Amino acid sequence: MPLALLALAIGAFGIGTTEFVIMGLLPEVAGDFGVSIPTAGFLVTGYALGVMFGAPLMTVLGTKISRKRMLMLLMGLFIIGNLLSAVAPDFAVMLIGRVVASLAHGAFFGIGSVVAADLVAADKKAGAIAMMFTGLTVANVVGVPLGTLVGQSVGWRVTFAVVAALGVVGLVGIAELVPELPRAEGVRLRHELAAFKNAQVLLAMAMTVLGFGGVFAAITYIAPMMTHVAGFADGSVTWLLVLFGLGMIGGNLIGGKYADRALMPLLYVTLGALAVVLALFTLTAHHKVLAAVTIALIGALGFATVPPLQKRVLDQAHGASTLASAVNIGAFNLGNALSAWLGGLVIAAGLGYTAPNWVGAALAAAALVLAFVSAALERRAGSPSVNAPGTDAPGAVVTGATPTEHRTAVSH
Repeated sequence: MPLALLALAIGAFGIGTTEFVIMGLLPEVAGDFGVSIPTAGFLVTGYALGVMFGAPLMTVLGTKISRKRMLMLLMGLFIIGNLLSAVAPDFAVMLIGRVVASLAHGAFFGIGSVVAADLVAADKKAGAIAMMFTGLTVANVVGVPLGTLVGQSVGWRVTFAVVAALGVVGLVGIAELVPELPRAEGVRLRHELAAFKNAQVLLAMAMTVLGFGGVFAAITYIAPMMTHVAGFADGSVTWLLVLFGLGMIGGNLIGGKYADRALMPLLYVTLGALAVVLALFTLTAHHKVLAAVTIALIGALGFATVPPLQKRVLDQAHGASTLASAVNIGAFNLGNALSAWLGGLVIAAGLGYTAPNWVGAALAAAALVLAFVSAALERRAGSPSVNAPGTDAPGAVVTGATPTEHRTAVSH
């Protein structure tokens, strides 16, 4: 495997770390700027909205210049955004920094995956993509907990400065190690937009918003919930995030394994179980051991929905999946933004730090209802959930897909 994959993995590690580390540092950031926890939650919402709008926009813009140059530009945005966050004099500047950093997120993973595949022989493409996305996996298990620990020990600004430094390493690595590659072919927007006329595509994206949003409703406020309700010390949030990260990895592997075999039944089980576990979290959050177990389960069940949801979009887009895949990145992050905002509302209303769990349970339950509606419409139309001719077959490289999505393709 070429060393260029290491540079891409470092970039993925930095992006994964900056996305999730803010959740463990909300109390520190809120206290420093003198804002409430719900207000600080807008740092999660802002990042998610930036990814939602930035993923398709940057993916399309990325077809106009060389892939290497686009990757360098994206890492530049990532560095600037994190530096702004690190030196922000007030909350507004911090929020701007988060949005700027988020613009790099979706397109980096989409374009980077194509580059990774182009760097190796045909029989090694899946391994190359998997190696690149190892950076995101490691970020969730190592980068986020360590970033939280650093932020709680020596200040949250140091965490974002270190993440920006990781971006510099990734940028230099891309400049030095990634070869010049041909400019990507232009996206036929009219053809790609036609996919959004398909009700099944829209239903799948709505399930993505609601299902994954259920996870973030609880996890966004995990730090105050665990310290104020469960009674954990501030430093314990670090290993709780490790448990969440391990659950994510396990859930993603399970989802990737069974999405091809029984996609809709898998969604029924995972979304239903996720709704139940999130509702129970309102009770288990008062007990340390049960809270820790529940956090791992939320990570596992939440990320077990990702492979089947992404595959559902790709299957139903029927050969126009480039933009649909990019927009589905936005759907995941729209769910993040929506749930973080709703969770902040119920906390601000005085319902307590466990109230976002009920929000998450309701969102997951709504996604389950949409899954049944989607299946019913499909039965009525008499079209099975299989890859139609011209769709992306399992294992194909899809520009604009998230790291989780590409790990799904690899697992297939």
